[in-house]
Amino acid sequence: MNLSSQPVHTLLSRILSFPCSVTDDDAVQGRIRAEQISNIKRYLSAMLLANVCNAGILIVALWASPRHQLAIIWATTTLIFTLYHGIKNRHSADPEPSYVSRSTITRTTRNALFFGSLWSMLPLLFFSNATPGEQVIIACLCAGVLGGGTFVLASVPAAAIAFTAPIVVASAIAILRSADPKFLVVAVLMISYVAALWRAVCVYASQIAKRVAEQVQVETRVRRDELTSLPNRLAFFEGLKSAFARLDRQHERFAVLYLDLNDFKGVNDRFGHAVGDKLLVQVGRRLKDCVREVDLVARLSGDEFAVIVADAKDADVAQKVAYRIVGSLDNALVMDDIEISMGACVGIAFAPSDGADPETLLKSADQALYAAKHGHGGAIQLYDAGYQDATRQRRNIERDLRHALRCNEFFLVFQPIFALNDNHIAGCEALLRWRHPTLGVRSPSEFVHIMEETGLINEIGQWVFLDACKAAANWPKQIRLSVNASAIQLRQANILSSVTNALAASALQPDRLEIEITETAVLDESEPILSNLTALRDLGVRIALDDFGTGYSSLTYLRRLSPDNIKIDGSFVREIGTNADSASIVKSLIALSHDLGIRVVGEGIETTEQFHFLRRYNCEEGQGYLLCKPKLPNEVEDILLMANEGKIVAISSP
Repeated sequence: MNLSSQPVHTLLSRILSFPCSVTDDDAVQGRIRAEQISNIKRYLSAMLLANVCNAGILIVALWASPRHQLAIIWATTTLIFTLYHGIKNRHSADPEPSYVSRSTITRTTRNALFFGSLWSMLPLLFFSNATPGEQVIIACLCAGVLGGGTFVLASVPAAAIAFTAPIVVASAIAILRSADPKFLVVAVLMISYVAALWRAVCVYASQIAKRVAEQVQVETRVRRDELTSLPNRLAFFEGLKSAFARLDRQHERFAVLYLDLNDFKGVNDRFGHAVGDKLLVQVGRRLKDCVREVDLVARLSGDEFAVIVADAKDADVAQKVAYRIVGSLDNALVMDDIEISMGACVGIAFAPSDGADPETLLKSADQALYAAKHGHGGAIQLYDAGYQDATRQRRNIERDLRHALRCNEFFLVFQPIFALNDNHIAGCEALLRWRHPTLGVRSPSEFVHIMEETGLINEIGQWVFLDACKAAANWPKQIRLSVNASAIQLRQANILSSVTNALAASALQPDRLEIEITETAVLDESEPILSNLTALRDLGVRIALDDFGTGYSSLTYLRRLSPDNIKIDGSFVREIGTNADSASIVKSLIALSHDLGIRVVGEGIETTEQFHFLRRYNCEEGQGYLLCKPKLPNEVEDILLMANEGKIVAISSP
């Protein structure tokens, strides 16, 4: 480029970019330019019609003039140019564009310059030789065109200047030619008038740019997750609609990945919500690193994220993204010197086969995610139509569980625990049952996982503590009550208040209550769990370690928890007579517990062989169908009363 032309080029570039130069974001600049062009299109038809009328007025005014033929030629040229742009504007493919390129502004400015140049011919060709009356008409036409054109083009300062400048220059030349001093005043007025118009145009365009930039900021905030800065649910569904539009136009297949983190609630409970928030931020960054530029990652809610995998020609494309995500999240995350191993599950659904609209497609991905979390096919699952029935059944159970708590469909049964040396009853374990209105009586194994996932376990657990303690208050003083508590309950701060409220309402002594926990409940050595267990021990409540031997670090937990009882898992007891390894494990566990001064309870006693084996190796207590099946509260009261009076020592005689 010639150095002498560089300042001119820079000036033109600045004029053309004004007022978009208020931001460096190309997307925002495109929105500003779109608003500018929309404003022009809004009034362009009226402007073109006014130009046709003005051209007709000139022909009528100069009809008797010697230059009427030249006027007809000029008017015809103006009319052709006007009709061309009128038709083009009417058939515009997108009357309200959302993004406009800089080239469109350049083209608009070029057209405005041509149109302005066409009108600048009016004073140059006709003013000097016109009669005073004709000069007035020409002056009025020029003034009207200046005002009307500036009004229509006001949103694009470059176009407004390009349109008015030729008319102003031509009018000044025509005035100077006339050599009439009176017209000098007109020239000054015209220049002042145009300067004021240009000033107003710049202010108006700046206001448009500021308003659009602020609007984009608001829209961005509305569509962004405040914590992770990822697109939120609203932006995700907009992305889905755009993906379906591309599917219709270009047959571009795509997939949706729906994922959530494993045990994120436990992280919040153990380390607090501040650490949980930082973890979500790191997860968002890892997800962004795992996807391609064309893919969209969004945070839908809580620890739930979704990905739109664009241009997924086959299942491998989406699965590769899913494997990268799972592999990345399997690596530990570190926040504030805390290392957390999280992991995630992913459900995958493809459009249009798994859903022909955004809601259906996301629902299919959600069902695949449920299969990944609760099935046995791995952490990544493709949608299968069979999931729909399983998901519907789960939703029905969840709904029925909420209804059951309100309608008193839950009830307790109690299974006696016997001292094996003399067969007297030492305690009873409370067991939850659900009297379903259509399915009959159901055991917790069928619904406890849904209770835990939905958080209902806490509310139902409070009811169990209260109802069990009220029932045990009527038993003989030496009979203890055992109640099971899940890891989710033990992580909650209100577990202590639930227990103390139940004890106070029932007047049951704390040392008669025994809370049974599993090894897996404290597998991660959660501080909230250990703290709650310590508080319960300080209250006087007994602690029993249930299903002992099935965990990963039994000796560690025996040392840390120092439970009052351990309960040998029934799977070992049932195999005493058929599996030598199980028999050896049971003997070793009994001996180890005796060395540590911990009472041992054998679960699942179903045969006399199992009973005699446990008694021979000094297992203190046992329970199982051989000794007594679970009983309703009134039935167990009768059994305990008879046992207390010496009329019964065991329901069955092994």
